[in-house]
Amino acid sequence: METTSYTVPGMSCDHCTRAVGGAVSSVPGVRSVEVDLETKLVTVRGDALSDAALRAAIAEAGYEAT
Repeated sequence: METTSYTVPGMSCDHCTRAVGGAVSSVPGVRSVEVDLETKLVTVRGDALSDAALRAAIAEAGYEAT
């Protein structure tokens, strides 16, 4: 299982964390998503994770991953 993390500086509320978490969890291969609003960190665990697909999911939710 792989683990990757992204900083999403645009998140500012619980709605943001739910939007990002929901979008990322729909990416194929994702097994779990942890979103920490305080640190703006999104940690993804899964198999054969695609960086491009994860970044696209975050963008679809309206945020930018750095």
